[in-house]
Amino acid sequence: MEKAESKYYHSLYQVAAAINSARASDLVLNSIVENVAKAMGVKACSLTLLAPDRKLLFHAAAWGLSDWFIKMGPLAADKSIAEALEGKPVAVLDATSDERIQYPEQVKKEGIVSILSVPMMLREEIIGEVRVYTAEPRQFSEADIYFVGAVANLGAIALENARLYEDAQKDYQVVMQEMLEWRSPLGS
Repeated sequence: MEKAESKYYHSLYQVAAAINSARASDLVLNSIVENVAKAMGVKACSLTLLAPDRKLLFHAAAWGLSDWFIKMGPLAADKSIAEALEGKPVAVLDATSDERIQYPEQVKKEGIVSILSVPMMLREEIIGEVRVYTAEPRQFSEADIYFVGAVANLGAIALENARLYEDAQKDYQVVMQEMLEWRSPLGS
C-alpha cells in the first residue's frame, strides 16, 4: 500500500503544480485526469461538470476514454451514479450489470468494468464528479477514495481560480464602461 500512497502524493504534487502554474482551465483539468489515471494504474479517468440546471453532467476532461464514448453526450444526473451528486463517493464493482450505470452496453464496449465516482465540491456545493474507470474488477481502497477526493477538490479550486483569472483579464474598456455605468446613478 505504501507504494500506491507514494504515487498518490507525487500525483497530488503534480496536480497542485499544474493548478498553480496554468491559467487555462482545460489544461489543468486534462492534467488532473491524466495524473489520476496514471497514479492509480487504471484504464481511464474523467471529470464531468453539472449543468446549471443540475440535470446533466458534461465531460470537461478525460484521459484513456475513446472519442466515441465521450461524444455519446451528456449523462443524466439522476440516472448515472446519482449518489455521487449527493456528496458520497460511489464504487461500482461491475459497471456492465449495475443499475446505477446509464449506458451499460456502451460501458462494456469501452472495456470498463469497475468505476469509482467521487463528487467534486466547491464551497460545499457539488459541481461535478471525478470518475475512475478500470478494465478489470477492482475494490477501491480507502486510500484510493481519499486520493480521488483530494484531486476532485483541487480541481474545483482550479476551476474557480481559472474563472477568477478570466474575469480579471477583461478588456480595459469593458471595465471602464462598467465603472462609468456604476458611477452615473451616483451623480459623479
